[in-house]
Amino acid sequence: MITVFLLHLPNHLKIRNQLFKKETEYALRALVYIQLQNSKERRPGIAEIASEIETPQSFTAKILQRLVKQGFVESLKGINGGFYFNTSKEDLPLKKVIVSIEGDSLFSGCGFGLKHCDENNPCPLHFSYAPIREAINNLVSNETIQSLAIKYNADDKMILSRIMTSR
Repeated sequence: MITVFLLHLPNHLKIRNQLFKKETEYALRALVYIQLQNSKERRPGIAEIASEIETPQSFTAKILQRLVKQGFVESLKGINGGFYFNTSKEDLPLKKVIVSIEGDSLFSGCGFGLKHCDENNPCPLHFSYAPIREAINNLVSNETIQSLAIKYNADDKMILSRIMTSR
């Protein structure tokens, strides 16, 4: 009965099985891919990045353009061009990328999406959601694009694309 009900919900009311917006997911995957290629002394271009992480090329281009403007990654045009991380900068925490795209509501907002939910006026989910929100905050604050690339390189079973392929 519940399954039938969920199938008939309008798309905007269906429960998502993802934590972040598509733009954020694509940005994080693209940045990890760029870091992986940079560690091989390569600067990947938009077409390569989009193909390897299985994202639409035009949307990936817009995301990367925004990330360049925000200073998270750099790019060069021309035959030896592509995207790269400035090695003189500190490692890039996932939280900085997430907040730049989605804002900080994931780390401070109500699990029900209520504007006035807080310790003094909690929603029914407040005290159960708070430790989850804190755990997510700790995870994305402590993990960096660079640390994820290192983990990816260390485990040949890790994937970056949506379709399982051997590396």
